[in-house]
Amino acid sequence: MPSSIHLSIVDYSILFLYVAFVIGIGFALKRYMKTSADFFMSGRSIPAWVTGLAFLSANLGALELVGMAASGAKYGIATAHFYWVGAIPAMIFLAVFMMPFYYGSKARSVPEYLKLRFDERIRCFNSLSFAVMTVFASGISMNALAKLLHQLLGWNYDASLWICSIIVLAYVLKGGLTSAIYTEVLQFFMIVLGFAPVVYLGLKDVGGWKSLTQTLSEVATHPAKLELTTKTFAPDAWTSAWTPLLGGASHNPMGVDIFAMVFGLGFVLSFGYWCTNFLVVQRAMAAKNMTAARRTPLIAAVPKMFFPILVILPGMIAAGLAYKGQDGYRLPPSRVTSAAYEEAIPAVQRAAAQQLDDATATQNVSKALRMKVSPEKIGAIVKDVRSKTISEEDLKTKLQAAVSETDYDGVILSLVQKYCPSGLLGLALTALLASFMSGMAGNVTAFNTVWTYDLYQAYLAPNKSDAHYMGMGRIITVIGILLSIACAYFASHYNNAMDIIQLVFGFVNAPLFATFVLGMFWKRTTAHGAFFGLLGGTASSALFHATTLAAGNAPGIKGGYLAVLWVLPSEMAQNFWLASFAFAVCFTLTLCITLVTKRTKSDSELQGLVYSLTPKLKDEESAWFTRPAFLGILLLICCVVLNFLFW
Repeated sequence: MPSSIHLSIVDYSILFLYVAFVIGIGFALKRYMKTSADFFMSGRSIPAWVTGLAFLSANLGALELVGMAASGAKYGIATAHFYWVGAIPAMIFLAVFMMPFYYGSKARSVPEYLKLRFDERIRCFNSLSFAVMTVFASGISMNALAKLLHQLLGWNYDASLWICSIIVLAYVLKGGLTSAIYTEVLQFFMIVLGFAPVVYLGLKDVGGWKSLTQTLSEVATHPAKLELTTKTFAPDAWTSAWTPLLGGASHNPMGVDIFAMVFGLGFVLSFGYWCTNFLVVQRAMAAKNMTAARRTPLIAAVPKMFFPILVILPGMIAAGLAYKGQDGYRLPPSRVTSAAYEEAIPAVQRAAAQQLDDATATQNVSKALRMKVSPEKIGAIVKDVRSKTISEEDLKTKLQAAVSETDYDGVILSLVQKYCPSGLLGLALTALLASFMSGMAGNVTAFNTVWTYDLYQAYLAPNKSDAHYMGMGRIITVIGILLSIACAYFASHYNNAMDIIQLVFGFVNAPLFATFVLGMFWKRTTAHGAFFGLLGGTASSALFHATTLAAGNAPGIKGGYLAVLWVLPSEMAQNFWLASFAFAVCFTLTLCITLVTKRTKSDSELQGLVYSLTPKLKDEESAWFTRPAFLGILLLICCVVLNFLFW
């Protein structure tokens, strides 16, 4: 695959037209930003269909388009569990049970709800942890975008990162949350229009769904051919969602068992993300009334249910094409950096001069490159260097070809490059640009709200004017962008965006969900129990990560930096178990501490904040078939049907 392609005038025109349009939205909405509530909360005035699509699009960053396609190639149809197990049930629960608390309490953020339910300590702790999570998630989106522009177009990584960040800054700084929401709606349609042709052309090229499943059955039995893993699996490992899971962690490429999937992803990570993450909850809280707020997650759940076709199927298509070697296609290898070449070339030359055996030479070169390499190809390179003179450029080319580590994040980029002619290429690139920018904008708007309301106003500068807080919101937006850029450089160490984002969610959302479950549904839960339980749960997630490691990884940034007490089959399995462990620790600590401490809030103070003390909502003003409970049941039935279809 060529390292870069060239855009035509038509492609550049589509790209620049989109950028100009979203910046124009920000400038057009600036005149409506008269108060801090307008800037941070959109004045709670947006209709349900807009907040519903924005709710979905806020999650359509690198996690969705790049990460899911990467996981589709790496794990197969089991990746759809992130939707049918790890999203839809939680979105329904949020709409039916939790939105009445968030919207009805008039809290401006999730941390502010925690303050009303417990006390200032837990609000402060959650604000800080959420702020860290949002800048990491934002950085992941921008890292993926900069990699795309560098690998696909040959643009400088650093310049791409900074320019795209400045574009996001321009429209968020002017129009606040409202501009982010309306551009997210536009981005939703751009993503569908940009990627539907890629999926269609790819599926047609591979011979249709039946032909793809047959090829993937061969991938499952011979995954080493694509250097996916050295294990072998049953023929349905890439095409069946549940059967390989029921066989245990060793019977599926994701390396997870049924408990880790259902409890770790389906309960802890899923409900922890969709029900407590202010990034998505903020979109529903911007709705014009309670009914619109409750319908927001349900509207988003409809397209969400079918998004695997758009984002997971391309990864499966890529694996099928690579296995058949169709038109010379291969899964994109990790790119060797200039710094790595500077260490690897001398390592090859020393191996040739010292006549090292292939195993030792491979180990030394792999260490220098900081990635896995093919022993056969390294042996051939050393032999060539020993017998003849090879130019530095030829040696670099051979070393790149010897890399056996796949850059899964590059899968969707490789398909865009393969199938998109002029015009369609510009549309697909604009769709990618839209997804990454929406991921960054969504996280930055959530970050500036939590910082201004829950940290700055609460602790650093209380009782200031509304204009003062609005000015601070704009200042912290700039700072949030800069922090996101720093996190983008950190995220560049991972070759699958899904792995790192699930790790971040495990640290923050998993223990927080335990706090919410007890606090929202058990009035006895005390502030002491909630605070120390959440503190202990978050600390336990760090301890778990420090003592576990995914197979094939070296101790360090990906875990095991204190000791390696447990080696898990994959990074995804490590993330699921981390989330389960953190939830269990937080839940247990909160429960035990609550039983030995006194309540500090009366029943009257908790009305509207705890389920048993809150009057039940009546939806009598709307037809029975439009009520959230009925719509939720209908969506749940559809989700179950999809699971059975791909069992």
